[in-house]
Amino acid sequence: MKLINRSFYMNKLINVMGTPDIKVITGVRRCGKSILLEAFRKFLQKEIENTNIIHINFNLLDYDDLLTYKALYDYVNSKYKEGKLNILLIDEIQMCNGFERAINGLHASEKYDIYITGSNAFLLSSDLATLFTGRTFGIKVYPFSFSEYLEYFDLKDKYEAIDRYIKEGGMAGSYLYKEQETKYDYVAEVFNTLIVRDIRQKYKIRNMQLMDKIVDYLMDNISNLSSARNMTNSLKNIKENIHHTTVGSYIQYLCNAFAFYKIRRYDIKGKKYLSSSDKYYLSDHTFRFAKIGTKNIDYGRIIENIIAIELLRRGYEVYAGILYKKEIDFVAIKRNEKIYIQVSDNISDEKTFEREVSPLLQIKDAYPKILIARTRNEQYLYEGIKIIDISDWLVSNI
Repeated sequence: MKLINRSFYMNKLINVMGTPDIKVITGVRRCGKSILLEAFRKFLQKEIENTNIIHINFNLLDYDDLLTYKALYDYVNSKYKEGKLNILLIDEIQMCNGFERAINGLHASEKYDIYITGSNAFLLSSDLATLFTGRTFGIKVYPFSFSEYLEYFDLKDKYEAIDRYIKEGGMAGSYLYKEQETKYDYVAEVFNTLIVRDIRQKYKIRNMQLMDKIVDYLMDNISNLSSARNMTNSLKNIKENIHHTTVGSYIQYLCNAFAFYKIRRYDIKGKKYLSSSDKYYLSDHTFRFAKIGTKNIDYGRIIENIIAIELLRRGYEVYAGILYKKEIDFVAIKRNEKIYIQVSDNISDEKTFEREVSPLLQIKDAYPKILIARTRNEQYLYEGIKIIDISDWLVSNI
């Protein structure tokens, strides 16, 4: 498989080198965590002097003797070298039984700079404080961005490339296959056998029929407001007793495994968060194509999904805005920065354009307001609103 330098994530790893935190690389299955860790190992070997790199990849049979925490702990200590910068890299840490005991012990010794990856159902960001007694630093990895897609295929015409990216997405493992249907078969396999398997194993789920129904519902309602209660009402046709708390738990499991991301609602005028319903977006939009097909594609929703994940990738807190009963697709917040964003597939129709800009025009504060669509034109201003093509926004720092 062709490799590219995922500098966005590499720089994050490089910038936290030498800190006392346990560095935890998270992200949906097959998004490139293991390849990133291997690239980091090669960087250390080439660029950092006086290092002793201890690299364990539990995907390989070579390390089957280390599948208990004590064996792992003893092995790492046997590889320690006095007077050197000892860097510990462990891939798929959850395969070691009681791994947290080994990592806590190694971290407490203050002899190692520790980096780990693992299956997300077993290494949840919400569980890190419980698992590890030391501080942790999370590095969130996502499937290929549009910029990375351009680099991978060496594409120059971004306006044409965005159409390809919408169809092919960011699960780079699928790029090895020639036929589009075969690509989707690969993506579906990742979802079904890896993501769902992890969830089932972690939470000991018995009702997989209900899990499948929830997955289909969420995929079919990407960008729509959803709640556990209205989802439960829609799933009554399974003909069994379902409680909304069970549905809510299953949704949380899917989010824990980074299959979906939950976006809460934000009342712009009242400056408060709303809890009655939320929006859900896939970590990669092609999971939807692979699972429920490509008939009657709503490209507006797919583009909205791409924008949501890109905002998360760039480190924003992302919310769905509400103002005077009108929706603003995204309110993106980062420290003192705030951006209001509307997303549309096509704004060439005057009525569509007016519908999209109307909520933005009602916002009275001075924070930037952007309408992102497939315009295939240069950026321009309309009454203070930036109108920008999706491909231009995805490769920019705006």
